[in-house]
Amino acid sequence: MALQLAQEEPEAGPWRAERLSTVVNALTRRGLDQSRPVVLAVDGRSNSGKTTLAARIRDLVPGSVIIHTDDIAWEHSRFGWADLLIDGILVPVRQGQAVSYRPPRWEEHGRVGSLEVPAGCPLLIIEGDGAGRREVAHLIDTLIWVQADEREITRRAAVRAADRPAADLANQPHDGAPIDEDGWLAEEIPFNTAQRTWERADLVVCGTPEIPYDPGTQIVIGRPS
Repeated sequence: MALQLAQEEPEAGPWRAERLSTVVNALTRRGLDQSRPVVLAVDGRSNSGKTTLAARIRDLVPGSVIIHTDDIAWEHSRFGWADLLIDGILVPVRQGQAVSYRPPRWEEHGRVGSLEVPAGCPLLIIEGDGAGRREVAHLIDTLIWVQADEREITRRAAVRAADRPAADLANQPHDGAPIDEDGWLAEEIPFNTAQRTWERADLVVCGTPEIPYDPGTQIVIGRPS
């Protein structure tokens, strides 16, 4: 059965199962400068499977780090945070510097902690809707777009709303207001329509696969559009 996707987004199939380790090895070889991490962006629509994929990749590469765009965007803007990601994370990382970054809204609202990329990190994964946006294309080495069936995305969103994961709770409004799902979608849909990030992806991964595969060791991939 064909994936149900946004009208402007073509399906990336035919799909095939590949060992995740093989894919990661191929992608990380793109970074030739040993003085800095390989920078991998994992992008896709909400609830497509980005966070799960990023975690699986991190677990395969000892010392790798994930930066979630939701943490960059917290209390700032749903999609108007490219400058924070660039200046706070990507530019110093590409210069070989260790990073300890507190986005400005963290300071304003007293959120503890910081976003850390230690020296010697071999792989930096930027995960989130907009991770591979045009504004950062010159600062990332590899871009994955996670494509997913909209019917399954809707089902996952309902499950997530009923039992919020820790990442959502960390990124709740500081005043305790509920997360505004409708407001998010009202900005996400035109953002992705304008960005068309799937067209620039080095690899498209299916977040709602319907072919047989081993979810412990494999992913399902297709050709970029």
